[in-house]
Amino acid sequence: MSDIATLLMSEFVTHDVKRFVLEKPADFTFAPGQGALVAINQPGLREDGHPFTPTSLTDDKVLEFTIKGYPEHHGLTEKLHALRPGAELVLGDVFGTLQYQGPGVFIAGGAGITPFIAIFRQLAREGKLAGHSLIFSNKTRDDVILEKEFRHYLGDRCLFTLTRESAPGYEKRRIDASFLKEKIHDFRQAFYVCGPPSFVEGITQLLQTFGAKADNVVFEQG
Repeated sequence: MSDIATLLMSEFVTHDVKRFVLEKPADFTFAPGQGALVAINQPGLREDGHPFTPTSLTDDKVLEFTIKGYPEHHGLTEKLHALRPGAELVLGDVFGTLQYQGPGVFIAGGAGITPFIAIFRQLAREGKLAGHSLIFSNKTRDDVILEKEFRHYLGDRCLFTLTRESAPGYEKRRIDASFLKEKIHDFRQAFYVCGPPSFVEGITQLLQTFGAKADNVVFEQG
């Protein structure tokens, strides 16, 4: 099953991440954090679907995706970033393991933040941000997606780390064992982890080493 969605507009939110606003198909539904296969409705590209997570909310009038471009791969994201309003996208069935299970710590690496965007927006709308925190790792300040929005939601419960530069308001360090022991005091709570495969695997193993139960760690590779 698939739906066709028309691109209404796109704009950069960082130097290499774009926000895409689409007409929302009437029968397209999802839970915050879930994803769908997205392809371009053009000959030779319709079957080249890749998973992306909607960053709008379920009842929004439009559908939004926030997608990082990887021009060096010469693949789908490069083609998506080149689209103009009026282009059509093919949306496949919704799927995803990263579904919200209650208050906890969200840990993201780079574009792995995207499945968390709709979750936090839904929590903000419902007034249920208490008990949640975010640890967000990036290479540089210019790579941080929606920083102001997350700081607005979470205040001092939002921690940004940079691995390649120092800057006020950020910690220059990697999310390793010493970092997690220093910043997290309760490993019995829920954890949500998303990012590159090596990032997700490493963080998940560390959390479980410190006592997090497997059932309490929800992860997805971004």
